[in-house]
Amino acid sequence: MKPRILVIGAGVAGLTTALCARRAGYEVVIAADRFAPDITSVTAGALWEWPPAVCGHHGDEASLERSKAWCLTSYERFQRLAGHAHSGVHVRPAVFYFRSPIEANPLEHRKMLELAQHVRGFQWDASLAERNGVNPSANVADAYTHLAPMIDTDVYLRWLYGQVTSSGCVVVRARIENDLLAQQPGLLAAFGVDFIVNCAGLGAIELSGESMYPLRGALIYAHNDGGLAPRIGSAHLMAHNSAYGPQNMIFIVPRGRYRLVLGGLVEPNEWDTDLTLDNHAPVREMLARCQEFLPVLRNVSLYSNGTVRAGLRPMRHQGVRLEHQVGTRILHNFGHGGSGVTLSWGCAEEIVHLLDAMSTTATTAG
Repeated sequence: MKPRILVIGAGVAGLTTALCARRAGYEVVIAADRFAPDITSVTAGALWEWPPAVCGHHGDEASLERSKAWCLTSYERFQRLAGHAHSGVHVRPAVFYFRSPIEANPLEHRKMLELAQHVRGFQWDASLAERNGVNPSANVADAYTHLAPMIDTDVYLRWLYGQVTSSGCVVVRARIENDLLAQQPGLLAAFGVDFIVNCAGLGAIELSGESMYPLRGALIYAHNDGGLAPRIGSAHLMAHNSAYGPQNMIFIVPRGRYRLVLGGLVEPNEWDTDLTLDNHAPVREMLARCQEFLPVLRNVSLYSNGTVRAGLRPMRHQGVRLEHQVGTRILHNFGHGGSGVTLSWGCAEEIVHLLDAMSTTATTAG
């Protein structure tokens, strides 16, 4: 029998890690003090993207290269899940727009050439802006499109939680605080486990002393039923560009069957998530920006309840931390920034590989 593990955290990273470990034969306990819908993963943009993501990224090249392998694993997994009616995963065209020719930006050009080798439905064509009704005042100079998984987080997190519990994972509501290494012996004994996997997101600041910070984001929820505004069937995105002001990202993504989410917000080191159209001007500007970019949205009907959802992307200066902490029985899987959903399956499978290696070593040593 394979060892028993404790997964700390019930966001998309924690639940996916738990599910992959359980399917690999491990006994799994999940400990968290919050579950969907009261977690950051539910508020995520949840559009699969080739790293680096539109919402802002770190500059650690080693982590970035690992992220590409993780996101490929997730891409294939989400492609398969899109065939399941209750998964909340849909595959649709995503269109990325640029204010200057892509070839003039070496980083964006390299990113495009890389992803074109792996995604379905790739097309590089500056006329995509005109064909999709983008406002000429947006000054779009270039664009490309491809098919991308888009995840309805409300549905998906319920599906994922159901998969975890039905597979035999034990779920415990518990808050684990303070230094994880100092607590290791007590946690191993209290939960009857052999290894601990830290998927605590921003909670890793307390558990591991990590240098992390929140990158606050927000989404506005609108109806996408073809009522007051035409139905949007593709995602439309343009990355933040500091030359055009502090907030200028465009994030327009269909969610599920009849919803649309509009973003995006990029606010470092802000912890408050109680944002509304009334109390936060950048949220109002975000809506206006999306409607100006895609004029067909000017008459869009917003949700009367839950119009705005804000969340904290768990940013780590060195990028994702996914490793076995040498000399311990602790593994880490956090710091995904705005790419938690995109990287979730790839990171989870790598954790299982690390667990397999550690289990083999422990058995041999024993």
